[in-house]
Amino acid sequence: MGKASSPKPKKLAEKLHKIRISLGLSQNGLIKRLGFEGELTQAEISAFERGIRNPPLHVLLEYARAAGGGGYLETLIDDKLNLPDNLPKPLKSVDCAR
Repeated sequence: MGKASSPKPKKLAEKLHKIRISLGLSQNGLIKRLGFEGELTQAEISAFERGIRNPPLHVLLEYARAAGGGGYLETLIDDKLNLPDNLPKPLKSVDCAR
């Protein structure tokens, strides 16, 4: 019996990128901020942001928390919902996105 693929959110990559940019972080800085050093690589974050791969659920949860709370998890995966324009601003500009 074949395994049906799950529908993929079309706006997820865009939303993940928006969170990282709003935090003023590089992809490596985001890994550190989310607490996934040694677990995720910059190439994986890039793949998430380009829509090549979907992050695992525990990674999505940390993205949602970084965006301002676990309540954003539904917003990340539901294409009908948009992230607010006023996401958290960077705490410092040491690790700004380029």
